[in-house]
Amino acid sequence: MAHKPRILTWHIHGSYLYYLSKGDYIIYVPFNPERGARYVGRGNTFPFGENVIEVPANEVRNLEFDLILFQCDENYLEDQYVILSSTQQQLPKIYIEHDPPWQHPCDEIHPVTNPTVTLVHVTHFNSLMWKTTLPDVRIIPHGVDTHGVTYNGKLEKGIVVINNLPSRGRMLGSDLFERVREQIPLDLIGMGNEPWGLREVLHPRLPEFIKDYRFFFNPIRYTSLGLAICEAMMVGLPVVGLATTELSTVIENGKTGYIGLDIDQLVVKMKMLLDSPQHAEQLSMQAQQKAQELFDIQRFVKQWEYLINEKIN
Repeated sequence: MAHKPRILTWHIHGSYLYYLSKGDYIIYVPFNPERGARYVGRGNTFPFGENVIEVPANEVRNLEFDLILFQCDENYLEDQYVILSSTQQQLPKIYIEHDPPWQHPCDEIHPVTNPTVTLVHVTHFNSLMWKTTLPDVRIIPHGVDTHGVTYNGKLEKGIVVINNLPSRGRMLGSDLFERVREQIPLDLIGMGNEPWGLREVLHPRLPEFIKDYRFFFNPIRYTSLGLAICEAMMVGLPVVGLATTELSTVIENGKTGYIGLDIDQLVVKMKMLLDSPQHAEQLSMQAQQKAQELFDIQRFVKQWEYLINEKIN
């Protein structure tokens, strides 16, 4: 192929799209006049490079692509039939599954049933839980880049990074956040967190903003592995969270942070980190080292480049 791979995808998870765009290919993202859900184009939040090109949704069917990349059910079940030509609908396809099953943790059948589609999970947990008969299922763990920002930990507070936490209920741990905040000083950042949180911090500024907090607290009961956790570890924040989903394989007690199912015990660990900056600093170094092993952006990019070229060649 004489040209770089040309990929059509939608702007669903902006931070993931940003890291994905680090690869050697061209990404086209559709937009509509309203810049509505799934059709925001490049947006104004992320410093995308020139290889991310926004195109009018009604012009997509007139363009040439090598691969279609789906990132949510609506992309696959609805959007492709609205904006793609019949010829484009026959192109190689990849579906990125960002989430675990929501309806039933073990028996929910994945909506993609076309055996020609490659299903890519972002965590081993997601792959373990989804039920599918697709012959080609891959796992490409997250990769992040925090541009060399390093932990300071001078603030005697924990930081929580979740969008719309007050409205997202028990799954995202809104009750646990409230419970812990009564005992531990915590700041919350993310969209839609009024009146609980601080202002929204845009993604490019996130590493610099969180580096001064003593630890990162993740109250989420059931989710995939949030990129905010990966980024916090890469900066060097010790992570305190629940010993559920993928996080139970990432955090090691007393080395990179603390995980458990007893919230009262986790509060004890948070108090210890607040009382002992020296211990927090020790965990910080090990958290950053672990993140460099697990979430290396070059490994992430190479895996994606390999898969994309495999699909289209």
